[in-house]
Amino acid sequence: MPTARRIAHEFLERRGLTTVFGNPGSNELPFLAELPDSFRYVLGLHEGVVVGMADGYAQATGRPVLVNLHAAAGSGNAMGALTNAVYARSPLVLTAGQQVRSAIGVEAMLANVEATQLMRPLVGWAGEPACADDVPRSLAQAVFEAELQRRPTYLSVPYDDWAAEVEHADVLDRTVRRGLVPDPDQLDALVREVGAARRPALVLGGDIDTDGLFDRAVACAEHLGLPVWVAPSPHRLPFPNRHPLFRGVLPAGIGAVSAELAGHDLVLVLGAPVFRYHQHVPGPYLPDGARLIQVTDDAGAAARAPMGEALVAAPGPVIDALLDRLPPRQQEHQAREFTEPPQPAEAAGALHPEQVFAALRDTRPADTRYVVESTSTNAAWWRQMDLRHPGSYFFPASGGLGFGLPAAVGMAMGDPDRPVVAVVGDGSANYGITALWTAAHYKVPVTFLILRNGTYGALRWFGRLLGTPDVPGTEIPGLDFTALAAGYGVPATAVTELDELRAELKTPATDGPRLVQVDTHLTTPE
Repeated sequence: MPTARRIAHEFLERRGLTTVFGNPGSNELPFLAELPDSFRYVLGLHEGVVVGMADGYAQATGRPVLVNLHAAAGSGNAMGALTNAVYARSPLVLTAGQQVRSAIGVEAMLANVEATQLMRPLVGWAGEPACADDVPRSLAQAVFEAELQRRPTYLSVPYDDWAAEVEHADVLDRTVRRGLVPDPDQLDALVREVGAARRPALVLGGDIDTDGLFDRAVACAEHLGLPVWVAPSPHRLPFPNRHPLFRGVLPAGIGAVSAELAGHDLVLVLGAPVFRYHQHVPGPYLPDGARLIQVTDDAGAAARAPMGEALVAAPGPVIDALLDRLPPRQQEHQAREFTEPPQPAEAAGALHPEQVFAALRDTRPADTRYVVESTSTNAAWWRQMDLRHPGSYFFPASGGLGFGLPAAVGMAMGDPDRPVVAVVGDGSANYGITALWTAAHYKVPVTFLILRNGTYGALRWFGRLLGTPDVPGTEIPGLDFTALAAGYGVPATAVTELDELRAELKTPATDGPRLVQVDTHLTTPE
């Protein structure tokens, strides 16, 4: 009879999960033994970086990806990065080694006590096989749950199970499919409400980009002449930010959102929670006279919303119905005149972030993927960038630091046909710095652009918002990322002048990674 390991490897191969991101411990070695040649193991030096790389890979490819972690300690190290993957709805399949079955109850070293509880409530499903014969079925469930829920899952496997012979291999031929199409009556009602609205507004979320609906969302907005906002705290960009119908990213406060949408009688939200607030700005959820309709295939996001009506369904059929059943409200050619960015601001003593982003815009290919983790420069980013392609913008979905560097590595590995630039602040970079080693070791062509201002800029801004401007721990002077990069094997350059920066950015990263450090003026997110 075949072993649990052999069936697991074959199941993963048939499902296309042959890239494994991991940092193994002793408990994981029996699973990794006899790994078929078709598999690629990508080593990360810290579990947070491992999950961040897998998150980027999953977002770039749109497919589930396997992550191999060490028992309790390694899984714990990964939890910060896992929060980003949860809110990005990335289908990660996390596997973790467990002590041999006979040693779990006595809590031997490296036993994962109550393993299924460790990653909850973050993961959508967590399990541990009841016996060795249940290992293949449990692994299949972890994969299918990740696909169905679009959320990470977690499977702990006692390491003596992998070599055990198992009787059942039926999971090899299983398929599980997902479909959430609104029924005709639901579509008819929604189309009527949008058609009857005097001043409807469209709010799009990151799921529009994840689902490959970027271009169809643009067509829908142009067809109906709808002003478009992006839902607060976006982890992906679902609409071109220089399009004349683009009104910006909604602020992340209750009262601020309401003020921004004032004057609209219907707010149609597609592919987003309602809403991901951050700053505490009290006020009404919606302006007077406004109704809200949310369409999302995330049942949890629909259930927890504090206002409005929700339809749990894929947004794609709704966009198609609006295009097909409602008459146009605006001529198509009028909607394609994109706006020009303003002149970038300047600063004394260092480059203004707007100058840096204008240089990126002018020198990098239009289809570049940008992985951004520089919160204090948020306003400067949206003022200067011109993003017109799907899959162009990625941000840590839960706000957890350490996403930028590893996610960029994972994205470049998942889709090597598009250039990748990580735009990361000096505070954020330290949380995922070991991703540089993986990029160098696997010769991943990524440009790491480190904005160095010597502070936790967003934290200082938040201190002023909260009336606590004098707290310690917001200064981080003396960091030299060119020296750090060299230690990890990544070529690096420090620039201080705009012409130097533009010259560096014009050179593509093709044979492997490179890092550019640029000193920048301190700015705020707004």
